[in-house]
Amino acid sequence: MFQAGFLGTKAPLFMDMVTLIVAFLPLLVYGAILFARKRMYKTHILLQNLLFIFALVVIAYFELGVRVGGGFDAFMSKSSVPYTYALIVLLVHIFISIIMLYYWSVTIFTANFSFVKKRLPGVASKAHRLLALKSFLGIIFTSFSGVWVYLLLFVY
Repeated sequence: MFQAGFLGTKAPLFMDMVTLIVAFLPLLVYGAILFARKRMYKTHILLQNLLFIFALVVIAYFELGVRVGGGFDAFMSKSSVPYTYALIVLLVHIFISIIMLYYWSVTIFTANFSFVKKRLPGVASKAHRLLALKSFLGIIFTSFSGVWVYLLLFVY
């Protein structure tokens, strides 16, 4: 978990893995969205649920690695970026991530419920699209801010 990563930076292996997953998550989620646009709703639901569960596992793995690895201060010690700047970027990332996780959770749970109750596709579609858009934008912003934090801690 803490051996040298594969991206050629100062990051440990787990951080490279998590960052790569976070960087590609918007593309994976968009791929799942395309199935809904093609009216392949069961495939869309399956992929969205799997991606959500996978993201939760990745978050747990990341949190474990950060805690065992000594936290932000330990990773920050290898960076040449000013501490306050990196901390502000990290706090913004955490804020965005929490909002994204809330919206994505609500989207997944309400969509599953609405699909079972035969409201999706149908009467709940407009509300679902709006909530899904907020979730997807949150995923994109989380991805960009997560890569930004990685760059500050392990590249610069």
